[in-house]
Amino acid sequence: MLPAEHRMRTAGDFSNTVRSGARIGRRNVVVYAHFRTDEVPTRFGFIVSKKVGNAVTRNLVKRRLRALSADLVKEHPLGMGIVMRALPASSTASWDELGSDVHSAFKKIEKLHQEHHTKEGVDHVR
Repeated sequence: MLPAEHRMRTAGDFSNTVRSGARIGRRNVVVYAHFRTDEVPTRFGFIVSKKVGNAVTRNLVKRRLRALSADLVKEHPLGMGIVMRALPASSTASWDELGSDVHSAFKKIEKLHQEHHTKEGVDHVR
């Protein structure tokens, strides 16, 4: 389970992360990440629309994304805002496929952040 301090709740947090963060898309999920300079807890938000499926399917996908996020927050407990948007293909994806997509996107975002940080000397990826 993802602790309350690591959950994104307000519309402003979601829009700020989606608009000013890096975006990496995979078959089942799109991951938006906003790196912050202050030492706030990493927060995760999830967008699972009705295009993914009925309520049962959407809740299953959300639970899976939350479980994957609980692992990621252990690696990066501070300084990030992450929004995961489930795509319709996520409704039929297995646990392993969804996990692979999330971890792959997360590694790519970290790589982009490191490249940008070393080139520009700044802490934000746009």
